[in-house]
Amino acid sequence: MLDTLVSLSAAFILGAVIGFERQYRQRTAGLRTNVLVAVGAAIFVDMANRLYGHEGAVHVVAYVVSGIGFLGAGVIMREGGNVRGLNTAATLWGSAAVGACAGADLILEATLGAVFVLAANTLLRPIVNRINRQPLDVHSAEVTNTIYVIATKERRKEALALVEQLLEENNYPARELEVHAFGTNEVEIEATLMATSVEGEVLDQITLRLTGESCISQAFWSPSTSE
Repeated sequence: MLDTLVSLSAAFILGAVIGFERQYRQRTAGLRTNVLVAVGAAIFVDMANRLYGHEGAVHVVAYVVSGIGFLGAGVIMREGGNVRGLNTAATLWGSAAVGACAGADLILEATLGAVFVLAANTLLRPIVNRINRQPLDVHSAEVTNTIYVIATKERRKEALALVEQLLEENNYPARELEVHAFGTNEVEIEATLMATSVEGEVLDQITLRLTGESCISQAFWSPSTSE
């Protein structure tokens, strides 16, 4: 019982350390969730360890690794073209790993694991924020670039041909071309580029030339990081 108490206490404390950082940042899975995940993993592994020895603990750990994925999937949300909750799901996976180590009496390993999970969520945050502030039209960025053109219904074929021609001339061929109704008298042409790295100034010039055509009322482009 003392061994179990040590394992569960370690899982509780380390899960709370990880969860506190998540709770502080107002994430979906906060303090209690991470503690429960760590303690739950520790309970299963400790029980298997006592009943079947190390071999039984190894089998339970394998189920914890795969089973926690279902819980992580529950906190992942898709909003339009954006996916949220991936980091929270990964943190829960880390909490389960910490709890499994604690349940297997690997207290030092569990502590080290908690430190690394916490470091990933704190020390790497400034680096991520700095990268995210970089413009999307640099060569290192891999994004989906789309040109949007609003044209009259009567001259949509002419506008479509102009879009294709200008993109080919500037070595930015379209991967996909879609035409949608836009109001009663106009259509919207969406040209998704094959290139993931573009020169923003070139696309600005293309949209400026398109806007100057009589059959086109609006033209603009937009980058997106969604797949």
